[in-house]
Amino acid sequence: MTIKIGDFEFDRDRILESAPAAEPQRQLYFCARVREILKARFERDLSSGEALLRYGKEGLQALEEEGAYATFHIETYGCQMNAKDSEKLSGLLIQSGFRETETEDADFVLYNTCTVRENANQKVYGHLGYVHSLKKKHPSMLVGICGCMMQEPEEVEKIRKSYRFVDIIFGTHNIFKLAELLFDRLTTGRMEVDVWEGTSEIVEDLPAERKYSFKSGINIMFGCNNFCSYCIVPYVRGRERSREPEDILAEIRKLASEGVVEVMLLGQNVNSYGKTLSMPISFAKLLRRVEEIDGIERIRFMTSHPKDLSDELIQVMKDSKKICRHLHLPVQSGSTEILKKMNRRYTKEQYLALVDRIKTAIPDISLTTDIIVGFPGETEEDFQDTLDVVRKVRYDSAFTFIYSKRSGTPAAAMENQVPEEIVKDRFDRLLREVQQIAAEVCGRDVHTVQKVLVEEKNSHMDGYVTGRMSNNTLVHFPGDESLIGSIIDVYLEESKGFYYMGRQEV
Repeated sequence: MTIKIGDFEFDRDRILESAPAAEPQRQLYFCARVREILKARFERDLSSGEALLRYGKEGLQALEEEGAYATFHIETYGCQMNAKDSEKLSGLLIQSGFRETETEDADFVLYNTCTVRENANQKVYGHLGYVHSLKKKHPSMLVGICGCMMQEPEEVEKIRKSYRFVDIIFGTHNIFKLAELLFDRLTTGRMEVDVWEGTSEIVEDLPAERKYSFKSGINIMFGCNNFCSYCIVPYVRGRERSREPEDILAEIRKLASEGVVEVMLLGQNVNSYGKTLSMPISFAKLLRRVEEIDGIERIRFMTSHPKDLSDELIQVMKDSKKICRHLHLPVQSGSTEILKKMNRRYTKEQYLALVDRIKTAIPDISLTTDIIVGFPGETEEDFQDTLDVVRKVRYDSAFTFIYSKRSGTPAAAMENQVPEEIVKDRFDRLLREVQQIAAEVCGRDVHTVQKVLVEEKNSHMDGYVTGRMSNNTLVHFPGDESLIGSIIDVYLEESKGFYYMGRQEV
């Protein structure tokens, strides 16, 4: 099949025959082919005047400055692993000849979806209605959907039938194939649907466009084997798969050479890292090896499942000079009975004993958590158990959620769903408790000097910058953008409950 665009011709069959079989070389090959197609389209539209109408003078200048031939925009929903995926998707698109824009009025709009809660799906459909109106004005515009929502067959079928203007659909297991899917769509004109049920393949060595130059997330594992009764993640992200430690360490060394000083090790349950490898290694041992890398000053990780957090890991955190004094340890409920229904596989007493071991070893640790209110069958006594845990642990902050049914999970079919007015009352009471304790806990370092990684200019106060302490608390203090990416000694002058006002210690 030969495709003609302006004065250029592309032999699709020959291009496919010449494509490497191995990854990531195959995707880099398709990045180059997509760039050639976009360049031909751009030059055609430039000569006809269509490009000027589409982008305007400033838009054309911006494309020229970046050596790009089209624009893209990614809307990202959900967790930090999705955010990391979007960095890789952006890197592939930039390599393919696109320039990123801040709005959905772009040549290619991609929705990287989350499906942990059903209202996340509804947000996507709302955006699709809007982008359809844009596509009517610009028929050559492409729309793609990827991520966890696309691992649900009924959602894919709904889009195929009711949202025919969508061009590319793929899931969580093959995001590395974006360039190849774009090539297929550009050369066939058909909707491309490529959703894998699962995979053992891990392709990470691809271009990425990082949001920050000085810190980065690192995928160390994928999927989850826990099957909490309220959670859809194991069904859409698949079973646990760990990356080889040498691949992880090589990626971090490369990031360090590029000026990254803080890394966040990412996984659905990092405490299970290494169990699926041919030569198993514990998460604690991986952390020890990461700490040896020159240039890396801070190490973070999430998320931890309490049932798998080992004494070995606590000891590593205690001994470390680089692992941040912050641990996100989701409790979900303080009731042993509800925890059993949630399939969390620990009791209230076991969770509190774990917290005690952590705080004994690391007294300055900052603990944060997730809590669900109104799980099916939750009684007032169960809820009081949750409040009791909150009071005993004294979290720095907590993400609190009202339980909502998630189709496809065991909890959705459970009896004794809690009435809405009772759930809202409990949620409000929990929130007050969490906020009062957090305001007290977060002020413990006032009038001390702490090291702060400066992340950005303050968006509300001119002449100020914002950074984070090792325990993840925000600090605002006078400074300019030359400090961004540096770790600075800051005197904490005043606690504002959830953040500090400070001054640079000279």
